[in-house]
Amino acid sequence: MRIRQNISIFGKILLPFCIGIWALHAADNTKLNLPVLIFAIFTIILSLIIRFLYKLLKVYHHKGFLAILINLLFLSLGLFWYSNANLIQNPANFSNHQADFLRISVADEPQQHGSILRFKARVLANYTGHQKQQTSGYLLVALHYDSAFPVQLQYGENYYIPARYKVIAAPYNPAEFDFSSWLAMQNIHHQIFLQPEELIASRIKTGPALISFVQALRKNQVALYRRLIKDDNAFAVASTLILGYRADLSAETLSAYSKTGTIHALSVSGMHVGIIYLVLNRALGWMDRKVWLKWSKVLLLLILIWGYAVLTGCSASVLRSAIMLSIFILAKSVQNQVNSYQVLYFSAFCLLLYNPFLLWDVGFQLSYLAVLGLIYLQPKLEQLIHFKSLWLRKLWSLISLSIAAQLFTFPLSSYYFHQFPVYFILSNLFIVLPVTLLMYIGMLLLLFRLYWIAPLFEWLIIFMNRGLEKIAALPYSSINMIWFTKPELLLLCLFLLLSCMALQQKNKYYLALSLLTAGCFQVMLVKDELSAARQQKIIPFTLNRNYAVAFISSNQAILITDLLPGDPAFKFHIQPALDQLKISEITCLKWKETWTSKTLQIREHQLFFRNFRVLLLDTAFNHWDIKGKPVFDAIWVHGEPQLKMDKLRSAITFKEIWVDATNRNYSMQRYQKDTINFSKSILVLKPGLR
Repeated sequence: MRIRQNISIFGKILLPFCIGIWALHAADNTKLNLPVLIFAIFTIILSLIIRFLYKLLKVYHHKGFLAILINLLFLSLGLFWYSNANLIQNPANFSNHQADFLRISVADEPQQHGSILRFKARVLANYTGHQKQQTSGYLLVALHYDSAFPVQLQYGENYYIPARYKVIAAPYNPAEFDFSSWLAMQNIHHQIFLQPEELIASRIKTGPALISFVQALRKNQVALYRRLIKDDNAFAVASTLILGYRADLSAETLSAYSKTGTIHALSVSGMHVGIIYLVLNRALGWMDRKVWLKWSKVLLLLILIWGYAVLTGCSASVLRSAIMLSIFILAKSVQNQVNSYQVLYFSAFCLLLYNPFLLWDVGFQLSYLAVLGLIYLQPKLEQLIHFKSLWLRKLWSLISLSIAAQLFTFPLSSYYFHQFPVYFILSNLFIVLPVTLLMYIGMLLLLFRLYWIAPLFEWLIIFMNRGLEKIAALPYSSINMIWFTKPELLLLCLFLLLSCMALQQKNKYYLALSLLTAGCFQVMLVKDELSAARQQKIIPFTLNRNYAVAFISSNQAILITDLLPGDPAFKFHIQPALDQLKISEITCLKWKETWTSKTLQIREHQLFFRNFRVLLLDTAFNHWDIKGKPVFDAIWVHGEPQLKMDKLRSAITFKEIWVDATNRNYSMQRYQKDTINFSKSILVLKPGLR
């Protein structure tokens, strides 16, 4: 009983603790930081005074005040915990000091994408001349990888690098993935690009030896899979599924898992840890006969579960599962009844103590929502229909499990990934048996070196991949272009919460509130559709090597670009903005094409979009004289023309100038200086030069 009572405390303190973490994050880099910390210190001191004077002040007569104080105490703890974890605010952070060189330590497993090797590095010291200063903070290092002279990086190894790092820029284009915010949640705010010769090795090695050993062990296991599995996609799925190694998957395979709602199978999560536990628990069932054997089993299970968690990289979902299973095993050893909600609260509290930035981690959020759905909704759904057949009961149990998890994660998954898998029940039923078999076979292959089962292992992965690809290819397999605003997301979550409360308590008041919330949500969606139907926009896109400007009218977009919709750059930089604006018809035109439609006309290097006029200026104007001083809203400079700004200003009247990435960097910088001097607006469409 004592264990249960102690665990129940975490259900009451988790909310104020999370609010404290969120509050200081929201107050970052503002004048609220100091008042918030003063409030936290005051609350903690007041709590300590009351603790020592509890009986003297008869605090037990004021339970309401005591409850408020306890909530404020854990809110203050959240404030302090986030402040301590936020390294960018630390005065010792490397970015707060000038330096010529940095000494870094490899803090994560390097990941190779194409010709670039990226890894997270901890900055240990700044060097200015011969002066050394101990520093803190993390840095994202991107290293050009040369296959002829490969660089072998190991966790904990120290290197000296030049201190020419840059702040990670915010996204340049609308709706583009916010890489800077994603890295900021990992305490990374700066990055550096290096050539191999700029990475100077040091004999010093830092970091826990256990992590170095585990990463080396996992690297050997991945190499074993690579040697035994011939198919690249099968190898990538095996490494990700069993070991949590983030290998490169083909776009087709990744899309199949995403469209079918089975992307969770590609990240080592609670399902994988649960399978490991079930196998071990059944295999060691004979140890329940005696008390000392029973506790030996508990200890062995904990060691093996945490060993597997460490081996797979300790992601948020794995840590959550390991903590939950550990509490579950310990509680069940003492008593048969275990409160699943309290175990969930406790694991969340422990993880946020470990890393408060996990509060914004998408995997953390979706993982906890899925488990909450399984605990709360799945038993209720399972009781709705009763079958006499054992197999039908098992089938309905799996279906209800899939529905509960999908329903609770639907709002956030749609908000983050902008799609909903229609056939999620079919696809999840399809992968249950293959994934279970793959976990068993994959672990047997690694532990006992049963190489003869490798062909079966590979065939099973290929079978699962092709099956999911078939399901993804079915008509209407997914609903795409789902874009919610934050108020809409809040209304959707509120609707689901009120609906669950109404069903559980059979309360008409909650039902009416849920219907009202659903009505408000629908009104906002209709408003978005009407706005999209009336929109008229021009979007110049900032690209590394290409050019693109979208002219949008209602649900149609005409792009002048050298990219095609299937190109990776188009999908990453352009497609999200078009999806967010609900564009259903896309036309791509090259630079010199002539075009005439109701909204857009292009002829003789002139573009007319409604009342907006653009001069398309390229090398064809090198030897032309423009007469009559025409008036344009914008000039689009393309392809490095021989352009003199003073001559252009005297020949043309214009409001702004666009310079795309087909121009050289020094030309762009020259245009920038000139337009500043003459108060003209310039838009440089290349990252890093704005």
